[in-house]
Amino acid sequence: MAAPRVVVEPAGRVCWDEPVRIAVHGLAPEQPVALRASLRDEKGALFRAHARYRADARGQLDLQRAPALGGSFAGLEPMGLVWALQPDRPFWRLLKRDVQTPLLLELEVLDGREPAGPGEPEGGRVLARAVHERHFMAAGVRRGPVREGRVRATLFLPPGSGPFPGIIDLYGVGGGLLEYRASLLAGKGFAVMALAYYNYDDLPKNMKILHLEYFEEAVSYLLRHPQVKGPGIGLLGLSKGGELCLSMASFLKGITTAVIINGSVANSVGTLCYKDETLPPVGINLNRVKMTKDGIVDAVDIIMSPLEGPGQKSFIPVERSDTNFLFLVGQDDHNWKSEFYANEASKRLEAHGKAKPQIILYPEAGHNIDPPYFPLCKYSLNRHLGGFLWGGEPKAHAVAQVDAWKQIQTFFHRHLGGTEGTIPAKL
Repeated sequence: MAAPRVVVEPAGRVCWDEPVRIAVHGLAPEQPVALRASLRDEKGALFRAHARYRADARGQLDLQRAPALGGSFAGLEPMGLVWALQPDRPFWRLLKRDVQTPLLLELEVLDGREPAGPGEPEGGRVLARAVHERHFMAAGVRRGPVREGRVRATLFLPPGSGPFPGIIDLYGVGGGLLEYRASLLAGKGFAVMALAYYNYDDLPKNMKILHLEYFEEAVSYLLRHPQVKGPGIGLLGLSKGGELCLSMASFLKGITTAVIINGSVANSVGTLCYKDETLPPVGINLNRVKMTKDGIVDAVDIIMSPLEGPGQKSFIPVERSDTNFLFLVGQDDHNWKSEFYANEASKRLEAHGKAKPQIILYPEAGHNIDPPYFPLCKYSLNRHLGGFLWGGEPKAHAVAQVDAWKQIQTFFHRHLGGTEGTIPAKL
């Protein structure tokens, strides 16, 4: 009998957001096995997942047809070995900072008939292994740093001469410059600028005061670019980045569409300035911090309401905007009340005769809705508060990420034009 081997298809260059077919050939009929996946991030932190399976009558195992019988997940989950990865180091989130290199996923098949050895909770002897590369730039995508005026960013362009629909991509309070979502989205036919706004290069070290003129500069840079088609651009933001996208759409020209992932309708953290207008940060009440039974901080109630008292001065004037909005909401977001915020933005827009925004709710999804197959980071370490709860349940969050990614592309193609070159992600 041939030795067992792991087959991953497609075999060529696969991007992180694309599903693959994982199979094992050459097993004994009905053989019980365990599959183990592991990868190390750029800082050397180890992530692992495992599941038990049984080969079919011909000794074949295809994860698109065979249900997992337990482990990190159960049931028919063809991509479970990726989205269920969990860090050995507690409170650690899988991020990709250098998008020019892939992450390497090691897959191992272990004999499930043998008793597990010490340190091998998932099975016995290793029967086969394979390494699968997951990339962040599709073939032909170009990456260029942007240092224009004050703007500090990276621009990703799809293959070809364009012009392409333009998007600015913003992340949250972690600061710095994250490129992995922008690089993946450029593979779908968009010119995407990952924009830093603090704690990067020569930008301010904190968010005490943010000036929208900086973001206005980024918008005009993108609109002037010969490979970006106008007349307007799209915005994509998560968390504080989503909140900034709402502010940009409310105050600035040239923005056609915006996707807000778990964003706030009230300006938070620091003061926001544009010309002679100022939005103070919405107040917080640290007495409202709750602790989970595991000693994790749940801060969902600490932000004051933007509908009453001084909080009203922090409400972003969305009614000024003619932008098409899509709100993506994790209903188990414990960072802040994203569903409430999306509904309040919708009410404010409708009250002023503006189009009702699209709101998509994801039950049991947490705060950090990433591109498909990024593992859920339910808790991480906060500089000021210690262990911090983001929320989410692994399976539901994984389902949300696949759907959200599809919705983002569809929404931008609809409102910005361009040709849909999407590879549909599946779980």
